[in-house]
Amino acid sequence: MVTKFSQRVDKILLARDSLVCVGLDPDPALMPQGLRRLPPRQQLDRFLNGIIGATYPHAAAYKMQFGSYLQYGVPGMEVLSRLCRKIGPTRIRILDLKANDIPNTVRMVRDGAFHQFGFDAVTFTPWLGWETLQPFLDDPTHGVFVIAHSSNPGSLDFQEIPTPRGPLWLAVVGEVRRLAHAHGNVGVVLGATFSDAFHAARATLGNGIPILVPGVGSQGGSLATAVREGVDAHGRALIVNASRSILYASAGSDWRKAAGAEAKRLKVQINQLRAGLRTG
Repeated sequence: MVTKFSQRVDKILLARDSLVCVGLDPDPALMPQGLRRLPPRQQLDRFLNGIIGATYPHAAAYKMQFGSYLQYGVPGMEVLSRLCRKIGPTRIRILDLKANDIPNTVRMVRDGAFHQFGFDAVTFTPWLGWETLQPFLDDPTHGVFVIAHSSNPGSLDFQEIPTPRGPLWLAVVGEVRRLAHAHGNVGVVLGATFSDAFHAARATLGNGIPILVPGVGSQGGSLATAVREGVDAHGRALIVNASRSILYASAGSDWRKAAGAEAKRLKVQINQLRAGLRTG
């Protein structure tokens, strides 16, 4: 029997007792001092291997922003191609690509992301229409997170436009619910900086459909609201991403230790919020 992506997400979140996603987004300007003079490939390998090793006990997922690797050129792509194998299948591996194109091109994106690079899921925008999602729906063992409400201030330009089904972002969430029930591998992206979205989103989605949450940590989104309003009735179906606040918790020689401590702190804080929901 095929294990659908949403079922696998739930099993991993339960097994790890964690909703933490570490955003592996290398930034040359923020690298620890001791790594800045290394050649790009060596710098990336040493930094990312150190971060993964330090955060692995606390993380249920890792998300890689494609642009962070593209800026390094060929060395960045080579490092990205090795990361999924390094992380392994006991964590969810997400490529933050914000992909969208005609179905024929999306099929190539799917095959490259999942079968060449080894990712479990990608992020996706629905701007070109829902039929462009079909290549991902054809593979229920891998997932796609559709951007409903992003964390950047400019998201208001389009995502809050009124529609007969409410604001545009909520109409997107409603369609995700339909597709998720039909295929078992679709979730949404909701930025923590727009905390008012979480109650309506979870009420629309129901149980088991995962929400990927950027915007906590350095972007200042409300972690408490995202967790309290965003988890499902089982206290799961939520993946909370933090990038800079974990990766660059220290620029000194203790950067590995600091990253691990920040990932642990976030995991404990989220679990305390979840415990409060169960016992309150």
